[in-house]
Amino acid sequence: MAQGTLEVLLVGAKGLENTDYLCNMDPYAVLKCTSQEQKSTVASGKGSDPEWNETFVFTVSENATELVIKLLDSDGGTDDDSVGEATIPLDGVYTEGSIPPTVYNVVKDEEYRGEIKIGLTFTPEETRNEDQPEENYGGWNQSS
Repeated sequence: MAQGTLEVLLVGAKGLENTDYLCNMDPYAVLKCTSQEQKSTVASGKGSDPEWNETFVFTVSENATELVIKLLDSDGGTDDDSVGEATIPLDGVYTEGSIPPTVYNVVKDEEYRGEIKIGLTFTPEETRNEDQPEENYGGWNQSS
């Protein structure tokens, strides 16, 4: 299975449900892959259509099957409001190597709450087979 680094490009989101009734919300994303978690910057006052264009790097191993992105609204002084989340399966990026920025649905309570745009790149870890010694002919290549 896959081992290496997963690069996630968090482009932006559109049509998010505004959780702030009096003003534009200040959304941010929490990206989680297995036990690793990273947080984007807060898109202050960007409301329902934030743009981040931020890149995150995760070290992945066999058990990394999906990337979960939770969108929250930063509220000073009170708990941040959940906007929704997107779950992105990683099978495709393991086989393709990269997936250009693609739109995924943001869901909360099994209801559509907008969309998020994410690009993925997977770089496999270099694994050398220790059983096979490197063929070295002292600068001469053996020809058939």
